[in-house]
Amino acid sequence: MFIQTEATPNPATLKFLPGQSVLGMGTADFPSAEAAAKSPLAKRIFDVDGVTGVFLGSDFVTVTKDDGSDWDVVKAPILGAIMEHFQSGQPVMDGDEAAVSGHAEHDGEDGEIVNQIKELLDTRVRPAVAQDGGDIVFHGFDRGVVYLHMQGACAGCPSSTLTLKMGIENLLRHYIPEVVEVRPVAA
Repeated sequence: MFIQTEATPNPATLKFLPGQSVLGMGTADFPSAEAAAKSPLAKRIFDVDGVTGVFLGSDFVTVTKDDGSDWDVVKAPILGAIMEHFQSGQPVMDGDEAAVSGHAEHDGEDGEIVNQIKELLDTRVRPAVAQDGGDIVFHGFDRGVVYLHMQGACAGCPSSTLTLKMGIENLLRHYIPEVVEVRPVAA
């Protein structure tokens, strides 16, 4: 098994490409070892000293390290953990767990606007940020403000504010006049 790695715009995050499917659909974000209980793959990666986050995409794994760790030190054990997992035959997610991340539900009078927001995020934004090892999901819409949750390489990325304001906000405002601002939210 040959696992490729790619740098991301976030220097604390590296994207690992195992050359096979990781999650068939959706994404799964594990911002802590405790959150990784339902994923044997994420648990194995968290066993590596210095790992602070694991994000699973359709065909990639994004790993975030702490500031005190150097990629030259933690990269090899992470590669080993991913390889061991796929060779073990264990599932990526325990039981019938599907991907755990996705857009928040929205009930209310703005349903049509929210559907347009989600459609633009799914077709124009999410594929682009997946290339960088992350994801951005809809969290809410209130009085013209769109709330988005950034995951994987996008969480904590130095350029994420610029991406939100100059990229996503401008895109949504262009297509949906009711959108006046985009703001990030924590999990």
